[in-house]
This record gives sequence, C-alpha cells and structure tokens, in this order.
Amino acid sequence: MRYVEAAGVRLSVVGLGAWQFGSGEWGYGKAYASGTAPEIVDRSLDLGVNLIDTAEIYGFGRSERIVGQAIADRRAAAFVATKLLPLAPFGPLVAWRARGSLGRLGVDVLDLYQLHGPNPAVPIRATMAALAGLQRDGLVRHVGVSNFSLDRWTAAERALLGPVVTNQVRYSLIERGPERDLLPWAQEHDRIVIAYSPLGQGLLSGRYDEDHPPRGLRASTAAFLPENLRRAAPLLGTLREVAAGHGVTSAQVALAWLVRRPNVVVIPGASSAAQAESNAQAAEIDLTDGEDAALTGASDAYRPLRGVAAVSQGVRVRAHRASVRVRRAAEGLRS
Repeated sequence: MRYVEAAGVRLSVVGLGAWQFGSGEWGYGKAYASGTAPEIVDRSLDLGVNLIDTAEIYGFGRSERIVGQAIADRRAAAFVATKLLPLAPFGPLVAWRARGSLGRLGVDVLDLYQLHGPNPAVPIRATMAALAGLQRDGLVRHVGVSNFSLDRWTAAERALLGPVVTNQVRYSLIERGPERDLLPWAQEHDRIVIAYSPLGQGLLSGRYDEDHPPRGLRASTAAFLPENLRRAAPLLGTLREVAAGHGVTSAQVALAWLVRRPNVVVIPGASSAAQAESNAQAAEIDLTDGEDAALTGASDAYRPLRGVAAVSQGVRVRAHRASVRVRRAAEGLRS
C-alpha cells in the first residue's frame, strides 16, 4: 500500500468508504452488516488500508457502530474518519454530537472529524470554534470538510486558526471538477483531497451499459440514464483496454488513475472482502504516462446529459419502466 503524508496525517491512498454499512438504501441487508462488513474492514486493515470513512448520518449511526465493532481489536491500525451533519453545527451541539460518534465508534478520539457540508445559515467561524474546542479537549485530532468550494475551504481554515486537513468531494473520471482549483490548492498547501464516489457509483466498473442498466439506488441517478450510458461507452472502452494491458479490472484502473494525482486518496465502498482487496490492489498499478493521457482524453470527451435535459430523460425513463411494470402485472393477472 502507498500512503499520502500531508499536514501531519498519513493516509493510505486507497481507503474504505462505509456509507453502505447499515444503510438500507444500498439493499445489502442484515447479513452484510453483521458479517460481511466486519470482514471488509478486517481485510482492508490487513492490506495496509488505514483510512476508514463513515458519518453519523450513514444508517443513522449504524455505520459508525459497525465500524467501531470491526476495529475494536485493531484501533491502532485504523485512521477513523467520521462526519458531522451540518444541521445546527455550532456550540455545545457539535460537542454533543461528536461524543455521540465517539460512543458509537467505541473510540476515545476521532482521527478526522469532517463537516459533512456547508450550512450557509451558520457562520463558519461558529462551527470551526466548536471544532477547535474539541481539538483542545483531545477528542478530535484533525479537522476536515466535505463538499466545500475552495473559498469555503480557505474560510474554514481562517476560522479554525489551523489546518483543515482534508476536503472530501466527488471526484472521478466522470467528475473532474476538483481539478479546477481544489486539487492544485491542496497540492500547493500540503492538504488532501478525499475522493468519494471514485467509481462514479459503479459506472466506471464497466459492469453497466445501455443493455445492462443497474437496479436500486444507482438506477435513479443521471449517470445511468440510457443516453448517458451510450455517451460513456468510449470512456469505458478505454478503461477496458488499459485494464487488459495490466491484467486488472476497469474499476482498479479508474482508482489507479485517481491516486496517481498527488495529494489524492480514494474511499471506494465494497460489497465483499474480495472487492475490498481488489480496491486496495489498485494502489500498486503503475499506469504509464501514455495510459494516463488516454484515460484523461477519454474523460475529457465524455459529455453526459445534465440539468434539464437529464431530468427530462429521467422522467421519460421512469414513466416507461412504470408502464412496463403495469403491463406485466396485467398480463400476469390475465394468465
């Protein structure tokens, strides 16, 4: 495993995202939560993955409990990161909720406590003052943010009077926004960008196309609209070509492309210990400059439907699927 060292932290370039632990929207169920999720954490730690990322909102605290139980005997190996929901993030409420996370995780200190998003109604200085107090009390080692613009990130640093070490944002071959300003700033100022949804919720795994769309939570997102799956085909083809050259998977190449960028770590989820192992192995893939350029060029050429156009097609797709379900139900009744 490779690591990024910045602003006093040392993070594995491939971490583990725990959103799906205990969260009903992913549809994994109780067996996953009680058996598979702890196996995923344990195998990840075995492979040198130290960043385990969760949040108080994931499964309404269940994800934190699952992570806490999984690391109970291996606390020293885990860099525990959780997130504060930006609902009334000020004063004693922040301290109360941090203690709630500490209790669910079963730890004495949070390695990284992140504000899950900005709250325009609450001055950032009020939130950062509360987080600074937690640092002084020894309950939080490092402070981070999530879904912050560069202006908000730097404002948070000024308010904290210290480093806001990380900014966790959506970043992948289909979401390149952080490259405009967040990533250059992080590289210049010894900070870290944590990339969530590094596989575009599975699009970059290569498992889905127009004829094989996903089900469940993914099916409702714009990236998996039929037109966007068609538009993604050239990028997915390039991923497959590069992957074949290394004897690895498209998903591993997509992760390797991200962690080739300085000051970037990724936090993919995993449905099994085997998938967690595959994710971790992406850190060891040595892409050539030519392969990197080919992937970047294919990403540049990807032009998905967005905004009103995506919403309009989404409505049509959902209406079509609903009519198909009604027709099949009617046919079943007649038979």
